[in-house]
Amino acid sequence: MQEDKIREALVELLYRNSYGVVASNVVISLAAASVLRSAVPASWLIGWLGAVYLLTAIRVLAARRFFKRVREPTSVLRWAWLAAAFSCVSGLLWGMLGWVGFRPEEPILFSFTAVVLTGLICGTVPSLSAFPPALVGSIVATMLPFTVRSITNGGDISGAYLALLAGLLTINLYYCRTTYRMLHESIRLRLENVELVSHLQEERDRAQAADRAKTRFLAAASHDLRQPIHALSLLIATLAALGHRGVVQSGDARDLAGKAKSIVGNLSALLNGLLDISRLDAGVVTVARETVNLSQLFNQLSNEFAPEAKDRGLDWRVVESRLHVDSDPMMLKRVLGNLLSNAFRYTRSGGVLLGCRRRGASVEIQIWDTGPGIPADQQAMIFEEFVQLQNPARDRTQGLGLGLAIVRRTAALLQHPLKLVSVVDRGSMFSVTVPQASAVAPPLPDHSAPPADIAISIMVVEDEGDVLDVMVRLLTLQGHRVYAGRSAAEVQQIHAEAMATGDAPVDLIVTDYRLGGGATGQDAIEALCAYIGRSLPAIIVTGDTSPARIKEASASGHRILHKPIAGEQLNEAIVAAYVDRKQSINSGC
Repeated sequence: MQEDKIREALVELLYRNSYGVVASNVVISLAAASVLRSAVPASWLIGWLGAVYLLTAIRVLAARRFFKRVREPTSVLRWAWLAAAFSCVSGLLWGMLGWVGFRPEEPILFSFTAVVLTGLICGTVPSLSAFPPALVGSIVATMLPFTVRSITNGGDISGAYLALLAGLLTINLYYCRTTYRMLHESIRLRLENVELVSHLQEERDRAQAADRAKTRFLAAASHDLRQPIHALSLLIATLAALGHRGVVQSGDARDLAGKAKSIVGNLSALLNGLLDISRLDAGVVTVARETVNLSQLFNQLSNEFAPEAKDRGLDWRVVESRLHVDSDPMMLKRVLGNLLSNAFRYTRSGGVLLGCRRRGASVEIQIWDTGPGIPADQQAMIFEEFVQLQNPARDRTQGLGLGLAIVRRTAALLQHPLKLVSVVDRGSMFSVTVPQASAVAPPLPDHSAPPADIAISIMVVEDEGDVLDVMVRLLTLQGHRVYAGRSAAEVQQIHAEAMATGDAPVDLIVTDYRLGGGATGQDAIEALCAYIGRSLPAIIVTGDTSPARIKEASASGHRILHKPIAGEQLNEAIVAAYVDRKQSINSGC
């Protein structure tokens, strides 16, 4: 590809230099005709001048056409050979001057002819070296008539001129080779510089776009984080005011607790959305491909969204399909779920349709809605974080603006092409193209686990005092025995004190990931397991959302919980870790 560009640039230089040849042909030909007019018939000189000027005009017209036309790489070489043909004809015309001017008996005329030919031959190096065949053809055609006359004439002076011509040919060919290499290298460097500048401009534009996206991201995230925190602060103030009045009524307490739980739920949804994006960017999400039965998947989605369609008075249709696809069933379901949530959220009237079409060896799963549609210039924008075209007021009931960003990243991870077709005021169609599978798909797993209540002994490491107190109180209320401290050493000391008064078993470790003194949760787990003398199941709780931190924590192999976590979520993780440990022991692992 680069070599084609270099060749084109060299041929452009060849035709650009042809304009300089025009001036030299006009001036030198007139001077030559003036000198030779006494020795050469006038009719011959007139014919010769006419041929030179005609060829010059043709070369000018060819050069103008060359620069005006759009050239393909294959046509460039044809233009180069055309220029070489012009040079050969031009050289032959000047060689004819050498034929008629070869008059040893007239030294002045003979010397003038030799000087003109020598100058013309030397002038081909800068003008024709961009295409060596043009230079060689021009030199040979110019020297040939004079050389033939020198050989046929004989004599000492002819031999001297033949030696001069041979040396001139050798020197010019050498400089042609050198000049061509210099031109080729200079053009290559210029093209690389142009490409580098273009690449730097692209990187600059990308960096500026990323900076604008970051600014928009931080502004939206800041607003969406402040809202629930503001509401919580008002609830706390209300609770404090009720406390100052005396005993808080149970009804008021339940009402405030319900509102607080709703607010925390909204906050958790925002942070979990950000976490999902960070996990996808960190590359810690593993794709588990298997054969997926679209009939089962569509049936699950149909049941999930049926209540919302009924509440909103929308027509909800799912087109039955017996196709099977190759994908991660849970990730594919989440992609389609996010797209359907988005469709229902913005469809005020009409309905939503879920179906699929065969596309060769693939299946295009489509979601149609009769919503407001998306303008063409804003369709790429909606897949960015916190972008909601129909929600400028940032109403949380209309979502967080993270769903489509998660869809884009998840679809890219699954290597499922994502497509959007939308018409303003008529609706949109989102689709995901998935490879078709021929094997029969197993039933989609039911990930709902039955609630379990157990009471075990847990070591808790948390360097934040307030968080540690609340977690100890929650775990104690749930019936667990807790050995808690702000570091692994403090937990060891508390456990040793408990051991001194009686039996103090340990079944599980729960630790924050980022601890004081530069320690991590993995360091605390290793220290406590070494203290106990055996490995223990562990849960790492982290508030980090940076891709590097998530990848680092996930590499530990322990269960990861991301803050904020609800009490039910913590209890489920404790039960799951404890049950997995029991099953591992029973199986002899």
